[in-house]
Amino acid sequence: MATYRPYRRMAARGRGEGHRVATPLELFFDLCFVVAVAQAGARLAHALEAGHAAAGVSGYAAVFFAVWWAWMNFSWFASAYDNDDVAYRVATLVQIAGVLVLAAGVPRAFDRGEFGVTAIGYLVMRLALVGQWSRAAHGSRGRERVAAGRYAAGVAMCQVGWLVLLLPPGPVPWWAFVVMVAAELTVPVVAEAACPTAWHPHHIAERYGLFTIIVLGETISAATVAVQTALDRHGGLGELLPLAFGGLLIVFAAWWIYFAVPIHERLTSNRRAFAWGYGHYAVFASAAAIGAGMEVAVAEAVGTAHIGARAAGAAVTVPAAVYLFTVWLLHARTVKRGLAQQLTLPCAAVLVLCCTPAGRAAVPLAGGVSALTVVVGVALAARGGRTGARTAG
Repeated sequence: MATYRPYRRMAARGRGEGHRVATPLELFFDLCFVVAVAQAGARLAHALEAGHAAAGVSGYAAVFFAVWWAWMNFSWFASAYDNDDVAYRVATLVQIAGVLVLAAGVPRAFDRGEFGVTAIGYLVMRLALVGQWSRAAHGSRGRERVAAGRYAAGVAMCQVGWLVLLLPPGPVPWWAFVVMVAAELTVPVVAEAACPTAWHPHHIAERYGLFTIIVLGETISAATVAVQTALDRHGGLGELLPLAFGGLLIVFAAWWIYFAVPIHERLTSNRRAFAWGYGHYAVFASAAAIGAGMEVAVAEAVGTAHIGARAAGAAVTVPAAVYLFTVWLLHARTVKRGLAQQLTLPCAAVLVLCCTPAGRAAVPLAGGVSALTVVVGVALAARGGRTGARTAG
């Protein structure tokens, strides 16, 4: 176990620091987010099964933004200022507690539009984060202090806005939610304009990769539980085996394609890093939604969903297509050479969507398309003279 001092000045770390990897505390932080992701996915599946697609998708998008943004806030701060002292560890554990409160409030927010519990959870997380940024400002000098101070002030003001918006009973106007999301996304832009923080490209890329693995793991878990529940209640594997196999192929291909490119080499500026980091909302949300879609497909196959086979198939094919396209947009297109390599993932996304009308066969067909995408990517890479059999997309 690494040694650490009880308290040390919170100064910025260097972007060129060698051997920078995720810490055990960061991994613990990510694992605790699985609870919130699972809650959001379960409520999405429930809404889709009941035929409430519009309400389910909009609720999922809002709740997942809260989860993703809380994770983003911590991850980028830690990449720049993690000093691993007692105060830092305690503040991080407090943020984890806030995540668990947020997760506990997801069903109420989804089903009844009551955001009080989620707002309290967010308040706990953000108070700890404001304290961290204030420590960073105190331990920094010059423009670095200005940037950290802007982060602390911006996060605090946004949190006040959320409390005003979410704590009163009653539905939240969609336009007010959009305004608050825009305000949140603007805070890093304004703060970094004073002085770019010292986030570490390799470290932040690893953090995003680890969270992608966790989300994909939650997708497998959700699908497994759905199949197990269906077997316990209805028995028989005839309808479920093709779904399970197709879903597994989709998740395996999703992992392969994401990690085909060492993206940290491309994070050379704040402009690139911000676009890449913000764009991962779609990557994470679609990856988790695949698991929810698998739950819906299983429920339809055993006759417990109130939707048709095509709608159940779309619950898997749509997020899978979104995932393939956004991974291409953020990762693959920056390194692919030639028209064939550039078109592999976009074409795969279109083909996955085209599987939707097949109804119950949509998931296994989409799984076959996803697996074929990996094969084509590997073949094109080999033909292009690139080494490494794991390269695809």
